Amino acid sequence: MELDGLNLEVEKLGECRVPSPFGVGQFVDDADRILFHATLTEAEAYIRDGKTLPSFEMAGPREKIYFDPSKLKCGIVTCGGICPGLNDVIRAIVLSLHYHYQVNTVFGYRYGYEGLSPRYRHAPVELNPKVVENIHGRGGTILGSSRGPQDVSEMVDTLERMNVGLLFAIGGDGTLRGAQAINEEIGRRNLKIGVVGIPKTIDNDISFLDQSFGFETAVSAAQPCIYAAHVEAKGARNGVGLVKLMGRESGFIAANATLATSDVNFCLVPEVPFSLERFLPALKKKLEWASHSVIVVAEGAGQDLLEKRRECDASGNVRFGDIGIFLRDEIRDYFKREGMEMHLKYIDPSYIIRSVPANPKDSVFCLLLGHNAVHAGMAGRTNMVVGYWDTEYTHVPIPMAVSARKRIDPNGRLWSSVMESTGQPRDLVGSS
Repeated sequence: MELDGLNLEVEKLGECRVPSPFGVGQFVDDADRILFHATLTEAEAYIRDGKTLPSFEMAGPREKIYFDPSKLKCGIVTCGGICPGLNDVIRAIVLSLHYHYQVNTVFGYRYGYEGLSPRYRHAPVELNPKVVENIHGRGGTILGSSRGPQDVSEMVDTLERMNVGLLFAIGGDGTLRGAQAINEEIGRRNLKIGVVGIPKTIDNDISFLDQSFGFETAVSAAQPCIYAAHVEAKGARNGVGLVKLMGRESGFIAANATLATSDVNFCLVPEVPFSLERFLPALKKKLEWASHSVIVVAEGAGQDLLEKRRECDASGNVRFGDIGIFLRDEIRDYFKREGMEMHLKYIDPSYIIRSVPANPKDSVFCLLLGHNAVHAGMAGRTNMVVGYWDTEYTHVPIPMAVSARKRIDPNGRLWSSVMESTGQPRDLVGSS
């Protein structure tokens, strides 16, 4: 990943002068940093060239904070598609504000950024420990969500009118770009309002973060679906189980779910092209050898094989063709032409997976992301997202996080592990 020219420093609203009421745990010094590079070879190359090693600011509570908790009002917004762990993060933010910092006024804005626009007339919800007491056991978000941009000036008007000093934006790439636009408008008005992002993307595709919340639960929830496809495939002669999973531009769910089961014979992801001329004969060869096969395909894979579409959703994302249905029909047609009996079962669990509650490990992750978002916001950090890098929580400038989409490296270790697990041909492009 190219780092030259990228700014790793996080914006601050001003000097922190207020003694923190946070009475438990360890304080973090502003000088504490997390190195970007994990290997000695990478670090030595920077030192040899006389460059400063790139590093992230470490997340955590500071001894001095920027805001006076007794006067502070905060807001929370959830945007984009639903994802496991949303309610966990909302709950963690509210409880940390209330118990760690004695902030008593927290507004939950309904239906994403629509809640900050007066034209929709979504009344905000006042959040407190009682309201969020049991929400972490439920999927989805109690605040609702929406896609698409809203008028930035109107949203900042709402924050200013309601005297909100700190906004927490929970979402993925589009949400973070919206948060950045809000921060820029705040700067133009010379307001002292912090904007802190929490990375919500089930596809795990935000740059400069090892992981985003909801991803691990998605992989866990996908595992029984692949197991079911495997059972169905083995239950018939020349049986094929085809499972479509989330992953518009990054195939991390498909790749990790494949490794989690070890029953998958073909894993198809957006980062690695394939052709029907290579894939279908390879599938036939697998059936001739083993009498069954399991295929996992990410939703964004093989889009070049489908008819191009120009329609976009409310967030500006191109509407993808359905690669699962396309592959199902192409596989059936191919084996019919070949005169070979084949029994295919197709499973698309996407909406089931994204609506489940977070699993225990993701719940812990959500809690700590929420806590560290509050610590960052109270310490006057803004235009940043809470990150996770090399087992440590970090502060990542939003411009960095949205600078490029994180994707599987076809020459990297993850994809090599998938190849080892599936045994599929490394090259599925071209003719057989």
